[in-house]
Amino acid sequence: MSSGRKEKFLSLASLDYHGKSEEELKTLARKVLEEGMHGLCFSPYVEGQKPGDQLSDAQIRRRIEIIRPYTQWVRSFSCTEGNENIPRIAKEYGLKTLVGAWLGNDQEVNEKELAGLKALNKEGVIDIAAVGNEVMYRGDLTEDELLHYIKRAKKTITDIPVGYVDAYYEFRDRPKIADVCDIILANCYPFWEGCDLDYSLLYMKDMLRQAERAGNGKRVIITETGWPSKGSKLEGAHPSYSNYLKYFINTQQWSREEGIEIFYFSSFDESWKVGSEGDVGAYWGLWDTNERLKF
Repeated sequence: MSSGRKEKFLSLASLDYHGKSEEELKTLARKVLEEGMHGLCFSPYVEGQKPGDQLSDAQIRRRIEIIRPYTQWVRSFSCTEGNENIPRIAKEYGLKTLVGAWLGNDQEVNEKELAGLKALNKEGVIDIAAVGNEVMYRGDLTEDELLHYIKRAKKTITDIPVGYVDAYYEFRDRPKIADVCDIILANCYPFWEGCDLDYSLLYMKDMLRQAERAGNGKRVIITETGWPSKGSKLEGAHPSYSNYLKYFINTQQWSREEGIEIFYFSSFDESWKVGSEGDVGAYWGLWDTNERLKF
């Protein structure tokens, strides 16, 4: 790290919010949002829906129209059950796309996802392809099984970067996966590692550096990061509305100042996430379940 970059980063990390009210933070967050962001993770499920439900073009289009003024990229997570229309519609609105094939422990579903990813690539609606999301973290596949899926995808998808999304440390600990990917797609969540908000930006920078070392010169994108606005604390990490605003502001300022490619998680609150993530799962969105901006 050059001394110049270090000084800039530390000055950003030391921003003092103690004297600011929530209203002042809301105003600043809105200003940051209106200046535009690199990318957003797309949350397609409306209240009462969950993965497995069929998505309509209308709900996708409505939500794309909401986020379009504020982001350059959209990230989707699946190529079935209507999710395959997210990149198609995003392209209509001039957005770039990071499109994921969702892999799990059901081989039949995996084959449908992989076929969907290949088909969308042939249509020209994908800018970056992701084969799997946190499969190693969940333990749904073995490392060799995942490598097999990635290599199969790369045989057909040759005109755009192909990668795999997981926590930054999975690339550090599994060099075979880092080696087979054209691009390192790393999820970086200081919150899930119990980090205090005051140190979260410094902590995320270390996460990124570990992913960069694992990539050995490959392009690295932070494919997920965020902070919940409500819910139960995790060690030193406290969900709150003010912390949620501060984390968003810090992350976007860092992204701009240092040219870090970040897909913020997430666009909309989704209640179904409570089951897998606890009460905080429902409160990661910039917009709430009624599609209203939370600041």
